[in-house]
Amino acid sequence: MKNSQGLIIGRRFDGQGGAEPVALCEDVHWRSSEDPLWLHFDYTDEGAKSWIEQHSGLERVAIDALLSEGSRPRATVLPEGLLLNLRGVNLSPGSDPEDMVGIRLWTDGQRILSTRKRPLLSVRDISDRWDLGEGPRNVGEFLVVLTERLMARMQGTIDETEDQIDEIEEQMLTSDSQGLRSQIASLRRTVISLRRYLSPQKEALQQLQILKAAWLTQDERLAIREVADHLSRFIEGLDSVRERALVAQEELNNRLGERMNNRMYVLSLVAAIFLPLGFLTGLLGVNIGGIPGADYPLSFWIFCGLLVALIGLQWWLFKRSRWL
Repeated sequence: MKNSQGLIIGRRFDGQGGAEPVALCEDVHWRSSEDPLWLHFDYTDEGAKSWIEQHSGLERVAIDALLSEGSRPRATVLPEGLLLNLRGVNLSPGSDPEDMVGIRLWTDGQRILSTRKRPLLSVRDISDRWDLGEGPRNVGEFLVVLTERLMARMQGTIDETEDQIDEIEEQMLTSDSQGLRSQIASLRRTVISLRRYLSPQKEALQQLQILKAAWLTQDERLAIREVADHLSRFIEGLDSVRERALVAQEELNNRLGERMNNRMYVLSLVAAIFLPLGFLTGLLGVNIGGIPGADYPLSFWIFCGLLVALIGLQWWLFKRSRWL
């Protein structure tokens, strides 16, 4: 629930796995916070924009990044803190998972200021953990839990893409493949969209591992490395799905091409058979004098027999030439 200034979540860590809800702090309280403090805003809210610009005390580059519409994953070290942009899959009802949701985050190891446009379930997971007394106790643990939840939420989407390519490959073996072209194209678009953000997100996590900050412990760096390795496996899985989809599409195109070639081959044979027949019937059907057998009663049947014999001769020649 947002307040009048766009604040979605305000929590003050108690250092024991819990966090107390807080209202939007005055400027002095935000800047002189002794316990770790997290403020999470909807950056599309005018009140949130006003507070971040006037009361956050952040440098201009950080403010612009927190309020920016575009949020390509990255980790940027600033003189007064860390700027981190991350992405998670969109699991809202009726939405496409590849339409990824972004969260922008600034921290100096004691304060956290984050913004978003659309709801991100991983953020709610952290709040729920605090309610159970099992949440992060400091900023370093907060980053670990946030990145872990982002990866956990992606697992189902990655598994779904692998299930889809398995189903497509099975359908190509067991049934007609006419309707698979749109499925393959849709799957490839999904993989491309996911990988577009996951690759830079991996780089951002790798930069976070080597961040020279006293508030990030060695255990937390190792945990972030595990998250980055997990993300690497996701990317490898997407690469595998992409390659399998490409092979499936090539196989489908080959099948369609072969089917078209077979049809053109049959039509060519039919045309080759009826071409001389059409020539003979056209020649004998001209309305001029001198047509052989015009006055003989059995000429028509003799001519039909010659046409049948000609068809038999062509069939034998095609068989001998292995055209049939």
